[in-house]
Amino acid sequence: MDGKPTEAELEILSLLWQMENATVREIHEKLAETKETGYTTTLKIMQIMHSKGMLGRDEANRTHVYYPAVAQEATQKSLIKSFVSAAFAGSSKDLVLQALGQGKPTKEEIDEIRAFLDHMEKSN
Repeated sequence: MDGKPTEAELEILSLLWQMENATVREIHEKLAETKETGYTTTLKIMQIMHSKGMLGRDEANRTHVYYPAVAQEATQKSLIKSFVSAAFAGSSKDLVLQALGQGKPTKEEIDEIRAFLDHMEKSN
């Protein structure tokens, strides 16, 4: 993959990670549920993503079926690393404190976070 995905590319990748594969029409219909976008815009973005190596394309049928060519976890890790570096001077602690301060986590979420931290502590 060449570089980080744009916001529009990440939105399409997120859909494809959930759906596993889809036509441009299927992706466009999902996007149209939450925002105004033209079919040709979706088509062009997906073609660009294919040329960047973000998407694979099955051309066996008349309608091309696209699928993610990049792993969700690896992409997320790369984006988080860049974001933490740029927005929080590399401090994961500051990112976590800021994220937790944005909402009111449920008891279940706090328990999950605590269990994750306990696991990290035991791994070190």
